[in-house]
Amino acid sequence: MKILRGILYLFISLIILFAIFVLVASLSDYKPDEIEVLSESASPDTLQLTKSLNILSWNIGYGGLGDDMDFFYDEGKQVRTTKARSIENLEAISGFLSKNDTVDIFLLQEVDMHSKRTYFINEVLQLAESLSFKNYSFAYNYKVFFVPLPVTEPMGKVHSGLLSLSKFKPFLVERYDFPGSYAWPKNLFMLDRCILVKRYLLSNQKELLVINTHNSAFDGGELKKHEMEYLKNFVLNEYNDGNYIIVGGDWNQNPPGFDNSSINKGSGYRNFELASISSDYLPVGWKWSYDESFPTNRSLVSPYDPQNSATTILDFFLLSPNIHAQTVKTTNLEFKNSDHQPVAINIRFK
Repeated sequence: MKILRGILYLFISLIILFAIFVLVASLSDYKPDEIEVLSESASPDTLQLTKSLNILSWNIGYGGLGDDMDFFYDEGKQVRTTKARSIENLEAISGFLSKNDTVDIFLLQEVDMHSKRTYFINEVLQLAESLSFKNYSFAYNYKVFFVPLPVTEPMGKVHSGLLSLSKFKPFLVERYDFPGSYAWPKNLFMLDRCILVKRYLLSNQKELLVINTHNSAFDGGELKKHEMEYLKNFVLNEYNDGNYIIVGGDWNQNPPGFDNSSINKGSGYRNFELASISSDYLPVGWKWSYDESFPTNRSLVSPYDPQNSATTILDFFLLSPNIHAQTVKTTNLEFKNSDHQPVAINIRFK
């Protein structure tokens, strides 16, 4: 009888602890407004229409997804790499960015602010200081006090997001919250996707919008559908106002019409469903810019193997009809320090 009573007390205690945990998660749940102003400037820079711009986009995988890693959420086994390897990856990423001194604007995804998985290193500050870019902005898209998975080795606290850095001072920086969410209580522990929008003044009194995006990955396509519809309406409205738009980042889907079997080895992806953006997503004149020479993403089912790892292109740029892409290039780093590769574009205004 005592044993049964003890088991009952233990069961009730576990239920109470779980209820407290969910309550704390609910109370601390990150619930941003649809539009948040991150910064404003009364003395912004004015960009000349005759000037070309160099922009680089890179999902740095929070410095924790180098070629040594697989990842449990992709049906791998590991949760995080060692602290020494995290530091090594971040230093290599910082070094690569610093060497690209002709780049005017960096769009980075998966940058940790204060997370267990990256040993609570402030990557935002470290990257900003290494580049000496005073005009940097950070927008959370993953802010959870404790991620309970995997149960045997929980990810714990995750504070991460999008980081945009530029040589020029924008007049306005905003975070736009993407619509759609996972069902409760899963939504308490998942990302809150968004776009980070920097607005620059142009010499013709119009605006240049440089948008940093990181779309949903393990959603079965439903969340991406809502995100893409929101983004479509956003960019079309801005373009109809006479503005210039550049969207870069990790789209977690292939660009329209992309079909390169030497790069697109989708059979090696597991939880991630590889799909393409519809070819009629935007009106004629809008352009998707990417480099077919190298893949930009690899599967995390296992550590990187150049011969066998699944790869594809998920990182690229979208340009409004009044912008021309002169060059676009993916740098092949063999996924040494991230599960993504950097993509750079040189543009000019029409």
